[in-house]
Amino acid sequence: MTKQPTYTEEGEKDPVKIAQGAISKARSEGYSVVIIDTAGRLAVDQELMDEISALHSAVRPTETLFVVDAMTGQDAVETAKAFNDRLDFDGVVLTKMDGDTRGGAALSIKAVVGKPIKFVSTGEKMEALDIFHPDRTADRILGMGDVVSLVEKAQAQFDEKEARALRKKMAKDQFTLWDFYEQIQQVKKMGDIKDLAGMIPGVGKALKDVDIDNEKAFKSTEAIILSMTPEEREHPEIINGSRRQRIAAGSGTSVPDVNRLLKQFEGTRKMMRGAASGDLLKRARAMGMGGGFPR
Repeated sequence: MTKQPTYTEEGEKDPVKIAQGAISKARSEGYSVVIIDTAGRLAVDQELMDEISALHSAVRPTETLFVVDAMTGQDAVETAKAFNDRLDFDGVVLTKMDGDTRGGAALSIKAVVGKPIKFVSTGEKMEALDIFHPDRTADRILGMGDVVSLVEKAQAQFDEKEARALRKKMAKDQFTLWDFYEQIQQVKKMGDIKDLAGMIPGVGKALKDVDIDNEKAFKSTEAIILSMTPEEREHPEIINGSRRQRIAAGSGTSVPDVNRLLKQFEGTRKMMRGAASGDLLKRARAMGMGGGFPR
């Protein structure tokens, strides 16, 4: 995602003046949207409430969103009510929806203030921010997954031209370790791995107490592939014992790690080869799986 410009006024402490300056600059430079992020607070503070009320009156925003930590439970409801009484905000953004509480108490905000929950977030990056879908959230809370959102995330990273080229490679059995590396990059762009896995029915509960770091999850695999020569990535069959030792040393891993990756890659390539040739569909039909979804 492209980094967006921010506005600051060195030495100025009045948030109203800073916001007005930002809006003026945005208009002069042709920007159509300005996001004003106010100081966060976990409880109602009269001084800060007066400050945000003055800011709201001065800039008259098109839309006002109340951002609340879903883990704060019932306190979030009380804070939302106090803010709504002063600002009459338009909607709610729930953060930390990946927590154990699942934001159950915070969801009652809608009942208390009568305002919709518009967005939810499971992390700090933009890709972790999603439009709120009540039915999908309910399914995830119940451990039923959210396949629709998973497909939407995949489609957001989908490049039709690249997909066609990859399909041709699969059909010709030309899928390489570099292609494998690029697919990992696409998966990483989709968001948090644990959150993605939680969208698969039955997987969320299994991973409840498992800590998955996006960067660490692929770090060794990426290091191993990047330690190979272009020829080795194109033709992994030439990677003999001495090459494996060199690759392991260059990637900070071990020879068993390199062996494991090559074995996983070969399994992936076989699966893709079968998918491209239709073998997987034939096997599914032979097992009685070709008659559509069970009713």
